[in-house]
Amino acid sequence: MTTFDDILEEAGKFGRSQKRIFLLLSLVSMPWAGVYVGIVFQGFTPEHWCRDPAVVEVRESCGWGLQDTRKYTLPHVNTSDGVVHSQCQRYDVDWNATSLTCDDPRANITAVTPMTACKDGWEYDYEGRVSFVTEFDLVCSDAWLVDMYQATVNIGFLVGSIAIGYLADRFGRKMSFLLSNLWNAVAGILVAISPSYNILLVFRTLHGFGVKGGWIAGYVLITELVGVEYRRTVGILYQMFFSIGILILPLIGYFVTDWRWFNVIISVPYICFLAYYWFIPESPRWLLSQNNSSKAVKITEAIAKENGKTLSKNIETLKADTGESSTASFLDLVRTPKMRKHTFILMFNWFTSAVVYQGLIMRLGILGGNVYVDFLISGIVEFPAAFLILFTIERIGRRIPFATANIVSGAACLITAFIPSSMFWLRTVVACIGRLGITMAFEMVVFVNTELYPTFVRNMGVSVCSTLCDVGGIVAPFLLYRLAVIWLELPLIIFGVIALIAGALVLMLPETKGVPLPETIDDIEFPERNRKSPLKNQQLVNLLPSDVTTNKDAMTV
Repeated sequence: MTTFDDILEEAGKFGRSQKRIFLLLSLVSMPWAGVYVGIVFQGFTPEHWCRDPAVVEVRESCGWGLQDTRKYTLPHVNTSDGVVHSQCQRYDVDWNATSLTCDDPRANITAVTPMTACKDGWEYDYEGRVSFVTEFDLVCSDAWLVDMYQATVNIGFLVGSIAIGYLADRFGRKMSFLLSNLWNAVAGILVAISPSYNILLVFRTLHGFGVKGGWIAGYVLITELVGVEYRRTVGILYQMFFSIGILILPLIGYFVTDWRWFNVIISVPYICFLAYYWFIPESPRWLLSQNNSSKAVKITEAIAKENGKTLSKNIETLKADTGESSTASFLDLVRTPKMRKHTFILMFNWFTSAVVYQGLIMRLGILGGNVYVDFLISGIVEFPAAFLILFTIERIGRRIPFATANIVSGAACLITAFIPSSMFWLRTVVACIGRLGITMAFEMVVFVNTELYPTFVRNMGVSVCSTLCDVGGIVAPFLLYRLAVIWLELPLIIFGVIALIAGALVLMLPETKGVPLPETIDDIEFPERNRKSPLKNQQLVNLLPSDVTTNKDAMTV
């Protein structure tokens, strides 16, 4: 019997055909970055204060600018940053009925002057720009609703990855990929035309439902088309296009002044991806699993032809390599001591990576600096992560780089929290080191997860552990925005502590470099037996089997 991996030896494991398909599918990562962290620009909260119609009249008659108006007419409040102008209260006085003079406007204001909430809405210092925060007045008592924008998309990620993963197994990778892109285009436009914030959150959830699942379907498709020794490299580089999307976002945010048009721009590419119907094939591996060998043969022959290769007659005996089957359950993940330890540590690391990664990106929107420049700089530091991983994992191993990435990220967060704001460049450098560390950790948890579970439960193990990634994404905005109200640096303290804990826990995991993939729970509980098995050493070339996962989110095939 000839397997698809045998035929790839002749057709080309990563030839011209696979490189073309890889480039096309990788482009999907770029608009996903906008959906994932576009809240930094779409949900930006500028300086704001209570609108008072009487103050507007006084400002016009006295010829004040915005700064003078705020200085003369707003109450002061004590915060962790010192004494600032109140954003949520104003003086409860009739400015037109007082003996106000333009030269001494606060003469009648005393410590006992009553104050009231912003009954007439807010004014924003946003230079003609519109975020959904300014459009729907999501400030003060309603500020927590901004958190829901990011939480709902992560809920969509969680449900969509499971649902579209099932559809990809049932109806094919290509069909699921195309349908999810159609869904993304429609949902993205619906988000852009939402008439109210409640409806916006509903459409935002639907948008998340399709975006993650479609991205994963493309990831799975390309990894099933290349030889096993190329899967890890292709997977990491595929995810690196997400970082390219990160670099493009501040340019879009700078030139597009309305959050609705921003969402339209990051949704239009999904319409273009529908043209892939004519340019990418279905996965031959999936077709073989569905006993559709004739179509699998045709696609494989087309790949070989594009690669300039000629197939032997062995292709006529092409069959699916289904392997052994076994029924897995959640209890298998926690039944034995080492499996429990692996499951707990991996779940915590998925959660930590999501919280810290999203938290550090979203934090850029509340620092008060140039959000476009800060976002661009932080995006650039993601690129070395992929190359550092490729350089270290086969030379040093998995455990030390994985743990180091978490520890460096945690330490950088803690150090940044206590560097004075006057030392801007030092803060920036240390913060970028932290961003690099958590990016590496996020990418490494993917394949480390696959190497620490036996074959029959690997799919379920990665699926269960990676759900904590979406849970972390749901929690991250609440941790960031609510704690920052208490103290701007408090979220960094939380991020630093959990990253350090995650790094320490990783050191308790076994090293998997040079170790055959486990097939049974006994291989996990008694690893010395697994290392001594000469037959299993052949499995080392199949480090990332068909149950491939993603970087920022994960699922299994």
